[in-house]
Amino acid sequence: MKHLIILGDGMADHPVSSLGGRTLLQAAHTPWMDLLARQGRCGRLVTVAPGFHPGSEVANLSVLGYDLPTVYEGRGSLEAASIGVDLMSGDMAMRCNLVCIEGDLLKNHSAGHITTEEADVLIRFLQERLGDGRVHFYTGVQYRHLLVIRGGDKRVDCTPPHDVPMKPFLPLMPKAKCLEAQATAGLLNSLILRSQDLLKEHPLNKQRIAQGKDPANSIWPWSPGYRPRMEPFSVRFPQVKRGAVITAVDLIRGIGRYAGLRRIDVPGATGLYDTNYEGKARAALDALRTDDFVYLHIEASDEAGHEGDVSLKMRTIEDLDRRVVGPIYEAVKDWSEPVGIAILPDHPTPCEVRTHTAEPVPFLIWYPGIVPDAVQTFDEVAACHGSYGLLKEDQFIHAFIND
Repeated sequence: MKHLIILGDGMADHPVSSLGGRTLLQAAHTPWMDLLARQGRCGRLVTVAPGFHPGSEVANLSVLGYDLPTVYEGRGSLEAASIGVDLMSGDMAMRCNLVCIEGDLLKNHSAGHITTEEADVLIRFLQERLGDGRVHFYTGVQYRHLLVIRGGDKRVDCTPPHDVPMKPFLPLMPKAKCLEAQATAGLLNSLILRSQDLLKEHPLNKQRIAQGKDPANSIWPWSPGYRPRMEPFSVRFPQVKRGAVITAVDLIRGIGRYAGLRRIDVPGATGLYDTNYEGKARAALDALRTDDFVYLHIEASDEAGHEGDVSLKMRTIEDLDRRVVGPIYEAVKDWSEPVGIAILPDHPTPCEVRTHTAEPVPFLIWYPGIVPDAVQTFDEVAACHGSYGLLKEDQFIHAFIND
């Protein structure tokens, strides 16, 4: 049997007062996910281990069953792998957002969703002005970029910018966790403040302001780490001889690379509500014809949650259901070689708090011939009654791959 995971990033939510106390999954029109829930089995999954921040890197590694204390090295090192930056011994990699600072506040984590083309101009500019033999900036995707510091000490407390919209930024700047990391923290703080001086005068930002857009007027480095040691997915599951990952996000591409999954790029995949849902669905079906395992990641709901936009997040959930889940199910349900489908978020991104939380997420597993449980809809509440119960660590992936 082949296996497909459809990961709706940040899709889970809290009860929303404007929806009568329902979550978005409860309120959304999702006939295909509800159908698979009725025909399959459901449960909940703890994706954030104790002591870990509820980031997408942590949660997606958990979904794939990797032991976080063993493999976790922050988000930067995973994104380095995605964009082809080979970390050497002693290199510390960090996610480096382009953000918008307004007065004393960190207005948003995405610089108003700056495009990759615009961001590349600014990252190259910063490399020319701030880069040296120790510091190197690399362009990623949209607002998500990479900072590598030779000889950096990862024992630095850094705040993810998507956790603190409209909060004063100065108290949130990097802090050393130990004496040995003070030099690294000082360097990071200097780079942040120097970037603000440089970027506020850049013509591209002046043009964005004239167009009514948020400027990308500061960097914000966070999630430091070194090169991780991850066992390939096919070693852990010998029945998976060939696997693929489909995503618009460098972080997930990096996880895929270390897991030994081939990368499939889809034209028009943006990581936002306007992503190419149909293209991703077609790419997943094409991959399933040759591969044993496909990880289909869709970011849109997470970004809508960070924006606190209930109607937009509802739209992304319904688009995922109608434009991805439905077409894939209709295509594979009668294949001669059966395909198992799992659907789940990696973590909640509740609209009312606008950041990730660590609560368990709902999941469903369907494949031809599975004996269904009593769950009738796919949502956070219904999943509490699923026959899988509450799973932790690698229990989900083993239940899915080895069922």
